[in-house]
Amino acid sequence: MSSTFAAIDLGASSGRVMLAEVDGSRLSLRAVHRFPNRPVSVGGTLYWDILALWAGTTDGLRIAAGQVDRLAGIGVDSWAIDYALLDEDGRLLGNPVHYRDTRTDGIAETIGSAELYATTGVQVLPFNTVFQWVAARDSTAMRAAAHALLIPDLFTYWLTGQLGTELTNASTTGLLDVRSRQWSTALFDRLRLRDNLFPPLRQPGERIGRVRGQAAFGDVPVFTVGSHDTASAVVGVPARDERFAYISCGTWSLVGVELDSPITTDAARAANFGNELGLDNTVRFLRNVMGLWLLQESIRTWEAAGQPIDQARLLAEAEYVPAGRFVVDPDRPEFLAPGDMPARLRAECRRIGLPVPETPAEIARCVHDSLAAAYRRAVHAAAELSGRTVDAVHIVGGGARNALLCQLTADQCEIPVIAGPVEATAWGNVLVQARAARVLTGGLHDLRSLVRNTETTIYQPRP
Repeated sequence: MSSTFAAIDLGASSGRVMLAEVDGSRLSLRAVHRFPNRPVSVGGTLYWDILALWAGTTDGLRIAAGQVDRLAGIGVDSWAIDYALLDEDGRLLGNPVHYRDTRTDGIAETIGSAELYATTGVQVLPFNTVFQWVAARDSTAMRAAAHALLIPDLFTYWLTGQLGTELTNASTTGLLDVRSRQWSTALFDRLRLRDNLFPPLRQPGERIGRVRGQAAFGDVPVFTVGSHDTASAVVGVPARDERFAYISCGTWSLVGVELDSPITTDAARAANFGNELGLDNTVRFLRNVMGLWLLQESIRTWEAAGQPIDQARLLAEAEYVPAGRFVVDPDRPEFLAPGDMPARLRAECRRIGLPVPETPAEIARCVHDSLAAAYRRAVHAAAELSGRTVDAVHIVGGGARNALLCQLTADQCEIPVIAGPVEATAWGNVLVQARAARVLTGGLHDLRSLVRNTETTIYQPRP
């Protein structure tokens, strides 16, 4: 007998509600509702439209509940780092600020990164939660707040009325001690930050409570999952053993390996690798790479200028552009904020003395060659720093559909790339729920064995 679970997956550019049927040996997954995630700029600050995301989520859950006899569970994952502030009555004090907002500019340079890394093991990125909190620590909203919730924890609170902080997402904040797996009170004290805002920590796979105030969903339990979408995506990697690297590829690309313990050496810090906590006491030793944001923002720029883009045709044309002419570092800070990405890519090529990409196909080739080269550097560094042998790279997420990017990555890394599943995040979300509900049993290897039945494509490296 099968059980049906709903996975809420909130990404940086869109959200979706997925339904999964789990019968103990097989899984099936389908999307029942997709909705956009459009940031909003007001008064010089970039915000998330959190209420629109909540409306899209509840619409999707109503649709999901209407298509099945009974939901066995709901789980929520989203992007990391950003948070919402609530007052003593649990009311939202304002829309969460977007990580691409400029309020954190320059703050990371004012804080000792060596001590921070030794404690948290988190890759130093200018928008980390710790830097957002330093930027906001004297604000009216921060002084008025009684609670702070990361985005998935906000949604589970609105569903159940229960406050908590899921561990895999907490580990991305730059405020958690990666070894004790508890908040670092010493770090809060040193940075003069309030240490009483985040509610108690939860492990992935805990039952939070039942949905309240939403009769249309039914009497449904809500479970914690790997609430950082990358944590769920890595659960959904169809690996057969530990000799793999992964690239969770979407707006961002997270490139790394799965370990049993964190690596916080000076060499790891210099390579800007982070240690994020995963399911069953694992560690995601990884590096953030800018990802398909470069292409998404280029397409947005062209279409805003009245130049419609057929992405499939664009990638087909990019494949015929000679390789390696326009390779830049995709992690340059000027590529972080929204804006005219083609102009920025051209400016960077001029700055480093390369030919300048002019056509959309050349810009697309610049993005793909640059990402593949960055993936190669990250995969090789992850293997060297961890002492792991890597026999294959698993690309999961939206980037698994991008044949050009997958083939270039195989070519650059000189090992096979296994692309898929596209919905690895939803798979990971559902697998953790199903195990918490005792529909499934076993460890990570057992959960992943079910994902291996999904469709994947293998790209062999070309000479």
